[in-house]
Amino acid sequence: MELVSDLPDDVVRDCLIRVSYDQFPTIASVCKDWMVEVQLPEFHRLRRAAGHAQKLLVMAQSTAQPDRSLGLAAKCSVHPVHRLALHEPDTGDWRELPLPEGMSDGLPMFCQLAGVGSFLVVMGGWDPVTWKVSNSVSVYNFLSATWRRGVDMPGGPRTFFGCASDCDSGIVYVAGGHDDDKTALRSVMAYDVAKDEWVVLPDMARQRDECKAIFHAGKVRVIGGYCTDMQGRFERSAEVFDVGAGQWSRVEEDYLEAGRCPRTCVDVDDGEVYMCQGSDVVASWEGGKWEAVAKLPAEVCNKAFTATWGSKLLVMGSAGFGQSYVAYTLDLRSKTWTKLETPWKYSGHVQSGCYLEI
Repeated sequence: MELVSDLPDDVVRDCLIRVSYDQFPTIASVCKDWMVEVQLPEFHRLRRAAGHAQKLLVMAQSTAQPDRSLGLAAKCSVHPVHRLALHEPDTGDWRELPLPEGMSDGLPMFCQLAGVGSFLVVMGGWDPVTWKVSNSVSVYNFLSATWRRGVDMPGGPRTFFGCASDCDSGIVYVAGGHDDDKTALRSVMAYDVAKDEWVVLPDMARQRDECKAIFHAGKVRVIGGYCTDMQGRFERSAEVFDVGAGQWSRVEEDYLEAGRCPRTCVDVDDGEVYMCQGSDVVASWEGGKWEAVAKLPAEVCNKAFTATWGSKLLVMGSAGFGQSYVAYTLDLRSKTWTKLETPWKYSGHVQSGCYLEI
């Protein structure tokens, strides 16, 4: 295969790896050889190694915005419609992604997002019109800027589940949640994005509704949640599934300091876990206990979304109910905060999100 006549492939490849991710569909349309090239795992490893990979945050964000002159009353009277908002931390740019076919009324309420390589996966949620639970799976390919419908989540209706992804193997894990009867679930499943296949994994030891799932070093950690009888009273425990061994470890009873919603838990590249505790503290899990590392800015004390990449932690939230959402990043080395420029159009509530590197 010769990428360009009379030019060494290494020279052409060195040019291609510098192209912005949003131009990949154009590159792929030039010729078949270029389309094959940008889809190769080796191409993306080279792009990352050369420092040209681009960081992306994708969020299911409300487009419902109040008239500033009318204040809170206007915000409460508008039914929120959620779209896919994309932010590039390195450039500060914001933009919208197209929605999957059949979602003209907006994303499902409470859907989960997962990033796997150059794919964005949208799973589950409630139909924004009928409020019926959806088990749908939609996959967006950044290399072709196209959506495809994936195989539905098996096992019947499921909502408020934990969701984590393994970028190296291309697997998205779904854990817990509850069914149509509000019965909390112990079941866990894995979705292979490339094969478009689901595998049912061994059950957790406990029911975990509204749990948080994170993935690191071949292990899925499922944090918090609550059983059917507790209904919203979160427990402090966590469970870890070793993917290679195919089994769960014993339950970690006192993983969380207090019974609270674990949705702000995130992990960084070295496996360390961070979370927002209370309304004003970011803490990290070190040596079997939580240690406060920074005080939250007052503007994001009402947290909606957290994410990490490299040595950065992002927190997006508001100063209180009805207030616009803003974003701050914490440098985990220097423990200093930086406020991100957030356009008014992208100041709506964030219900879920994920991080990708393309």
